[in-house]
Amino acid sequence: MVNDVQPPSQDRVRGASLGLPAEGPGSLATFSTRVVAFLVDALGSALVAGLFTAPELPGNWALAAFAGLTVVTLVLFGQTPGMRLTGLRLAHPRPGERLALWRAVVRTALLCLLIPALVVDADGRGLHDRVTDTAVVRG
Repeated sequence: MVNDVQPPSQDRVRGASLGLPAEGPGSLATFSTRVVAFLVDALGSALVAGLFTAPELPGNWALAAFAGLTVVTLVLFGQTPGMRLTGLRLAHPRPGERLALWRAVVRTALLCLLIPALVVDADGRGLHDRVTDTAVVRG
């Protein structure tokens, strides 16, 4: 006898536990799109830092530029330049309000460590997003 019922884990819709739609604007961003946004921000930060350290390579100044750019743009605009280019934004517990500075700082500090961003839950949210109660969603 064939059982047509799928286990509950296979019926799970990404983002449903967060009250987010399964598709379209406001749905959780894919891992690959988030990586592209991160790489755009990292490259842009390295270029900015390089302007100040030339002719030497920027070294750790690129990480400082990345952290500063990320915190400032998340608080002011709710998205980094890389997120903007890839059509993403940051959702947080108080829609319509700016992201709290502490959330931006903690999220960015964990993102700079990189490993927390790779530790994902069933929805694909990184540890840095779970700790700060945020999610990267489609614009």
